[in-house]
Amino acid sequence: MLVYPQLNPIALQIGPLAVHWYGLMYMLAFFAFILLGRWRIRLRPTSGWTYQDLDDLLFWGVLGVVMGGRLGEVLFYQPEHYFANPAEIIAVWKGGMSFHGGLLGVLVALWAFARKTGRSFLQVGDFVAPLVPPGLAFGRIGNFINGELWGRPAPADLPWSMVFPHVDLLPRHPSQLYQMLGEGLLLFVLLWLYSRKPRPVGAVSGIFLIGYGALRFVAEYFRNPDDGIFGYMTLNVSMGQWLSLPMVLIGVWLLTRARC
Repeated sequence: MLVYPQLNPIALQIGPLAVHWYGLMYMLAFFAFILLGRWRIRLRPTSGWTYQDLDDLLFWGVLGVVMGGRLGEVLFYQPEHYFANPAEIIAVWKGGMSFHGGLLGVLVALWAFARKTGRSFLQVGDFVAPLVPPGLAFGRIGNFINGELWGRPAPADLPWSMVFPHVDLLPRHPSQLYQMLGEGLLLFVLLWLYSRKPRPVGAVSGIFLIGYGALRFVAEYFRNPDDGIFGYMTLNVSMGQWLSLPMVLIGVWLLTRARC
């Protein structure tokens, strides 16, 4: 068994100014978005996308991720806690961001950007989808550093099972790292390779929704379920799984629609 190393969530502190690892992971996510977006534009110079479009899209996306992700955590997972402690709602540096809330925030941002630039919503979604998974990977690394979102109990003889002393002394799955590898690296490779060739409008977005939804659904079997608005577990399905099911269904619909 491994033992969680109790990492300091503060990466750097100068006087009263503290730079948290969680915030740095978000900075790396946005940097990866810009870097990969520029690479994608260079690969497809006739796509109509410019570096200025990418910069504007990042601005809209940052607003959607931060506001949607935090509101999703507040409303989907811990409404009682945050309504009792409203000052903590803005304390994003302590962790606590819902992917599904962030996705809703990003969808609103993409819709606003599409209207502003005269593109269709799905055209923007297809461009953005392959750029998202690396940011998800960095986010899961931030979860691991914060020692949050730990996994379910694991067999003691599992070589990479990990004890989180601040939780209990049970060997657990390091589910944050599972999600980093699945929803981050694996999904990125699949989307990047799939989107290298021209695809029907909506197809790349569909693959993203199916891929993330399915990988997250599986990951929830290794992650300690969050206590969501439907309760700890409903019909033996966790909150994360309930929120992932519509993603898969919409993704299948988009892919079918694109190929018709």
